[in-house]
Amino acid sequence: MAFLRSVCAQRTNLVYSCSGSGSLSAGRRQYQSGPNKSAAAAVASSNVCQTSNDEESSYSPKQHQQSLRKRVFQQVLFAPAFNQQQYYQQRGIHTNDTKSQVTATQSLGSDAKSSSGYTSSYRPPPRPKIPENPQRDPLDVSFNDPNAAFKSKTTWELVRAYLVYIICSSEKLVEHNMKIMKFTKAILGEKLFTMLMKSSFYGHFVAGEDRYKIVPTLERLRSFGVKPILDYSVEEDLSQEEAEKREVESSVSSMAPAPAGDEEATLPQYKIDKTFADRRFKVNSARTYFYLNEATCERNMETFIKCLEAVSVDDKKYFPRRTSEGATFGTGITAIKLTALGRPQLLLQLSEVIMRTRKYMEDMVGGQGNVLTHHKTIKDLEKYYESLGDNKNVKEFLKNVTSDKEGILHLFPWSGIVDENSQLSDTFRVPDPKTGQMRRLTSQIPHKEEEMFRNMIRRLNTIVKTAAELDVRIMIDAEQTYFQPAISRITLEMMRKYNKDKAIVFNTYQCYLRQAFSEVNTDLEQAKRQNFYFGAKLVRGAYMEQERARAEALGYPDPVNPDFDATTEMYHKTLTECLRRIKILKDNGEDAKKIGIMVASHNEDTVRYAIQKMKEIGISPEDKVICFGQLLGMCDYITFPLGQAGYSAYKYIPYGPVQEVLPYLSRRAQENKGVLKKIQKEKRLLLAEIARRLVRGQLFYKPKGNYVPI
Repeated sequence: MAFLRSVCAQRTNLVYSCSGSGSLSAGRRQYQSGPNKSAAAAVASSNVCQTSNDEESSYSPKQHQQSLRKRVFQQVLFAPAFNQQQYYQQRGIHTNDTKSQVTATQSLGSDAKSSSGYTSSYRPPPRPKIPENPQRDPLDVSFNDPNAAFKSKTTWELVRAYLVYIICSSEKLVEHNMKIMKFTKAILGEKLFTMLMKSSFYGHFVAGEDRYKIVPTLERLRSFGVKPILDYSVEEDLSQEEAEKREVESSVSSMAPAPAGDEEATLPQYKIDKTFADRRFKVNSARTYFYLNEATCERNMETFIKCLEAVSVDDKKYFPRRTSEGATFGTGITAIKLTALGRPQLLLQLSEVIMRTRKYMEDMVGGQGNVLTHHKTIKDLEKYYESLGDNKNVKEFLKNVTSDKEGILHLFPWSGIVDENSQLSDTFRVPDPKTGQMRRLTSQIPHKEEEMFRNMIRRLNTIVKTAAELDVRIMIDAEQTYFQPAISRITLEMMRKYNKDKAIVFNTYQCYLRQAFSEVNTDLEQAKRQNFYFGAKLVRGAYMEQERARAEALGYPDPVNPDFDATTEMYHKTLTECLRRIKILKDNGEDAKKIGIMVASHNEDTVRYAIQKMKEIGISPEDKVICFGQLLGMCDYITFPLGQAGYSAYKYIPYGPVQEVLPYLSRRAQENKGVLKKIQKEKRLLLAEIARRLVRGQLFYKPKGNYVPI
């Protein structure tokens, strides 16, 4: 009887923990379930216990148990939605009190629903204690120590990794991997196929199905000195025809295009071409979003916000959350793509405007490069327009030019654009140096498309503002060169707006591009002059083959470096410039964290170069200005030794339901096929560690780390 009473008493907590939304988003929204419903639930719950006492004398023990169980299960199944705020009030928990929050967070913590509605049965563990004497290992910069590479893995995980790499080494299997996975699913059925994937590719490359089930992976990474970059990696499995159809429809303005000879005619690089409309063409390492409608973009925004919440640490400004939320304890990062938030045609037009603006300045004052690099002042521009006399249009244009004591930064008021209060068609106009008439740098943008652009900026502002409130860093991924000028410009303005006290927003720079060093140098200069924190993720790049093929087909200069060595040189040159500027900040007694760099590379030579340069310049891991990043399931022999030696090391952590991350898994297989040399080293180290454990009788080794991420 005592046991049944215990079940009855615990039932209320079970219902609350199962049906609560419990996230930061719940704290930002009005509560949906009214007080009457929650009160009814409380009354019904008490009635179960009351009935059990009243009827105890008339029922036999067996009948009583059956009746009580039936009532309990009915309440569990049909309980109303959990009103979080009322729940706290009923228990005397004050949400503005830090101590009470801890109690409430512990009270809330078992099952939960993911954003997709999937119910997780995982009960997250409590917040781990930071070891009093965290372990630090010496770093072997040759990255040849199998124990350092794989001490975070069980022996089964090592065997699984080795088998996965063997499959990735087979060109035929990799080439047809998506067809093979679909065929296997049809033969085995969904349940058996899911089990197979979890014990193979999915288990190796993906952390889990939702933000609750990934917690054990995140905590193990953390215990071995590695931090996460979270990404909800669910993708649509579109056919080529459907992808092309969506891209063409979403990349063409409803306005009729300008005639080919017109000054407003689209430049070749920024035209949509059906041959390259499927942006997945020859791209293995990057996820691709295809625009469907504005509602889809809103859902993408919500998904990114949920990723931020999963990364964030508990904060007293909001209602307490489950232990699993904030599972990275303030050390994680979230990655997003701008093409997920709006119509790609808007990015095409904006990118074209930026390049036309540069051409306008080059024609007027000579030289090349970004407007900022010309070091011209407002007075210099006034001299160029002297021949036009007292021109009202010129005066109005010069009022909106962004400048400081060192010269002009931008010809257009970009701050107004990211604050959602500018009309694009009216903004992007410049005086004709010959006639004084204002001419557009882009074709007329219809009102509906202007509204779509403002929606895209609103979504991005919402995401970045949330990131700033949660103290989570956010990395905006690089995309194709015909989108990238707009993406970089918007990202820099988000930095200016939100990176006032620390680097919250990071831009991504692809070093396979010929202009990579110039772009980074210009953006560093803007950050210095406008006094905001600069964050950059340096990558080699994901679109090289596609970019080359497109440039050749459409007749514009190849934007890609000629070969691998040239890309390596560009990467090292760009990284060195960033480190040089960090050194200047340190020497001048300024905050070195005003520049934050992630070396996102699977190339161990580049990682070694960065470590060596840090030592030469006098930058230590404790300065927290340089970090390193690799994908989950790849190059563990680089990431884990770095984290265990005290460097800031990250793993890119994809998560999502098995059936919906198959495109991601397909790309991972394709990417590994292209780096056979790297796979060979990883396979060799895996075999060495398996053999070492076999000889030492450690086949049932259980990973237990005592490291703390920097």
